[in-house]
Amino acid sequence: MNKNILKLGYLGALATLASSLSAQQETSRPNILVILADDMGFSDLGCYGSEIHTPNLDKLAQNGMRFTHFYNTSRSCPTRASLLTGLYQHQAGIGRMTFDDHQPGYRGTMTHNGVTIAEALKENGYQTAWVGKWHIAETPLRPDQRQWLAHQVQHDEFTPKENYPINRGFQDCYGTIYGVVDYFDPFSLISGDKPVETVPKDYYSTIALADTAIAYVNKYAETENPFFMYLAFHCPHWPLHALPEDIEKYKDTYKVGWQAIREARYKRMKEMKLFGDADDFLSPRQFTDTWDENPTKEWDARAMAVHAAMIDRMDQEIGRVIETLRKNGQLDNTLILFMSDNGCSNEDCQNYSEGENDRPAETRDGRKIVYPRQKEVMPGPETSYASVGARWANTANTPFRFWKAKSYEGGICTPMIASWPKGIKQPKGSVNTQMGHVMDIMATCLDISGTQYPTEYNGHKIIPLAGQSLDPIFKTGTRKGHDELCFEHFNEKALIDASGWKIVWPNNTKSWELYNLNDDRSEMHNLADQYPDKVKDMVARYEEWEKDYMVVPRPK
Repeated sequence: MNKNILKLGYLGALATLASSLSAQQETSRPNILVILADDMGFSDLGCYGSEIHTPNLDKLAQNGMRFTHFYNTSRSCPTRASLLTGLYQHQAGIGRMTFDDHQPGYRGTMTHNGVTIAEALKENGYQTAWVGKWHIAETPLRPDQRQWLAHQVQHDEFTPKENYPINRGFQDCYGTIYGVVDYFDPFSLISGDKPVETVPKDYYSTIALADTAIAYVNKYAETENPFFMYLAFHCPHWPLHALPEDIEKYKDTYKVGWQAIREARYKRMKEMKLFGDADDFLSPRQFTDTWDENPTKEWDARAMAVHAAMIDRMDQEIGRVIETLRKNGQLDNTLILFMSDNGCSNEDCQNYSEGENDRPAETRDGRKIVYPRQKEVMPGPETSYASVGARWANTANTPFRFWKAKSYEGGICTPMIASWPKGIKQPKGSVNTQMGHVMDIMATCLDISGTQYPTEYNGHKIIPLAGQSLDPIFKTGTRKGHDELCFEHFNEKALIDASGWKIVWPNNTKSWELYNLNDDRSEMHNLADQYPDKVKDMVARYEEWEKDYMVVPRPK
């Protein structure tokens, strides 16, 4: 046979094989990395208008998508439960639940009548990892709570181990069970199901979490199976703890005060057309006092500088994780989702004391922890338990009103960035206005991985999925989506329908408010008196949702 014909046949076979391999790579199941910040405001990233240096997250946004209508449950633990299970938080077991005997209750622990993303994907061959903050399993109070928080006594369990991540589908686990931690020496730190009793002197949680995530990514790169990783940073939740070199970058930034920073963020938002062509979407400042009148300017400027430093450091560490994916050739086929669990918090730790159950009196080595504003112990070091407070929270949540634990946009709407070079077909840098919710993350993971949602798991009947996949938005920019989203936490209530109307029931009032988010994104104009029939209709729908989703039979 002619050698040229043989050669052509060989080359043709190679071309066919290469084409087949390429097709397999294109259709191969993606890795999934879900990154969650804690108490971060809507405008706290550069790509959402901030002065804080976040080049790595900004680059993800530039090459992927930003969402402007992505919702959470307004507070840490219910958001985490909803995200991991694809259910409303009340169904998942973390929220204000009313059982079938009509006695109000708060389980504080995820139900076994739902599955986690890790449990579902693990059944489909995914490697699974949790790194960071758990905060969906109650830690019992003990008589020696103060000493336990300060590592001066040890107990083996921070919650019953059946509620640990390793027993909810995660094969590799490192992080804290508790919600509030010392960044330099965190309480409730575990590896697998074992407590980590000591940490190095140069320990800082944000770096340690990234180190662990990188180690897991490198381990998974040596195998053929894809991975799902839930990387939940502690920052920038109080206490305000940051590295000196990171604080130094912002030492003078916030000396201009709350209002100047808020207005500068709003200006950048307008320039980047984050809210399209809207011309007036900055809500009025919620306080009448001015920065010049503030008697603790120096302390407050430092507090916000530490908040910024914590976000800056998180971005640096996310950059290291991204670079590891790149070096391993996995970045193009990894879906990365970044979001926050709720808006920035208005909590004022300076009014707290060590008498609370999550606030230690001293460090492991016996140094006194300071809560009130004192120039002798400014925010930043381990000996200071500080927070930014309501005025800076109002700035961090620009352009919205209110903050964490509220059902206004400042509490429930936070940034969401999606990056997946092989899977997102929208133009790079797209800003998407479709309505989404943290409970959609589960449905998205199932969809893109080809995983079935179970009806039973480990002998438990599983509640039907409430979330809906975001993948159609990645592909086409739109989806049918939810007809409505409902919210309730601490008796703060809301319903947003697909047409953009929203009702809000603030806990401190006795009447519903109505807003048209299409024209009034920051909820400045209450239209309840003008449209009473619309309010009546939407309230009826909300009450139906309460019956369906908040009156939940007691799990067996």
